[in-house]
Amino acid sequence: MNPESKKQLNVIVLGVAFMFMFTAFQTCGNTAQTVITNLNSTDFHGSGYTSMAIIYGVFSASNLISPSVVAIAGPQLSMFFSGIFYSIYIAVFIEPYPWSFYTASVFLGIAAAKSDRRTVFIALTVISLVGTVLFFLIRNPQEPNTEEGETAESSIKLCFTKEILLLSITTAYTGLELTFFSGVYGTCVGAVNKFGAEEKSLIGLSGIFIGIGEILGGGIFGLLSKSNRFGRNPVVMLGIIVHFVAFYLIFYNIPNDAPIASISGTDSIAYMEPSKEVAIFCSFLLGLGDSCFNTQLLSILGYLYAEDSAPAFAIFKFIQSVCAAIAFFYSNYLVLQWQLLIMAVVGFFGTISFFTVEWEAPAFVAKNVDYSSI
Repeated sequence: MNPESKKQLNVIVLGVAFMFMFTAFQTCGNTAQTVITNLNSTDFHGSGYTSMAIIYGVFSASNLISPSVVAIAGPQLSMFFSGIFYSIYIAVFIEPYPWSFYTASVFLGIAAAKSDRRTVFIALTVISLVGTVLFFLIRNPQEPNTEEGETAESSIKLCFTKEILLLSITTAYTGLELTFFSGVYGTCVGAVNKFGAEEKSLIGLSGIFIGIGEILGGGIFGLLSKSNRFGRNPVVMLGIIVHFVAFYLIFYNIPNDAPIASISGTDSIAYMEPSKEVAIFCSFLLGLGDSCFNTQLLSILGYLYAEDSAPAFAIFKFIQSVCAAIAFFYSNYLVLQWQLLIMAVVGFFGTISFFTVEWEAPAFVAKNVDYSSI
């Protein structure tokens, strides 16, 4: 098999493997707080928000050492063992205990009906393991290894450049809204008693429409990015407008105490009679807006640092994970309006900072700065 065919095979295998693994993990994360809230009426006591905060906190710290681990173990084994830890975390929900629940969260870096919970999380664990096993189909492209010490040093120095500092605000926003749509919003929808007997089933439907928004936005803006003569700013502008509309509708539709509601849910009403249709529409908007930001952030990082993109992407994941961890932590305590306000403020300034970098990007690239030497 020639090198080009190996690369194409690897892209397909990685796509399918990550599809299986993150279908299971994102579903688990979307329902974690609701499941744990129901279990808190038994001998189990924990928090899905705290668990996710631990995951993203450890993940952000792991970005500092992961290049060395990959250099020693190789990408195939590294991803395989990462998949095992994802699967262990999901499997903990089959029969959760506080110590195993939070321990699994570190290594990874519940409906009222017990049998139903077990069935769901056994299925999710199997799905995650299928994706993990697929990593063994990856073929080694036999490309030269980079010096990990140089990569780490480049990442540190790159952190203090003007472009990265500005994009850090935008990246921080993606971390905050990642927390909201992947863990908090589903919990809010499932806590609204006014939705009737369907309130818990709406969590899954919400996740589906978030995914539809992500797929639609990722497909359109990802494919059009190479031929978009208007640049990246219009897409980011669309993303923030879509998110602001979603925040406004959520503020009016979802009760303020929904993120921290007890096992019995909340009977409160916001500024309108809770609407299931509006709630699901907001899920779609959250996914669509997220895809706008992520496709354009990845695009501009690849454009600015085409010659040596690894340090830039490492910084991107580090900042995003830290902010996601912070957001999951404060989700234990802040009511809905404050969470929406934080995202709106950071999103506004993140959009402005992205515009600034995009306007200056051609001049930056024209200088042909060799970032591999810094």
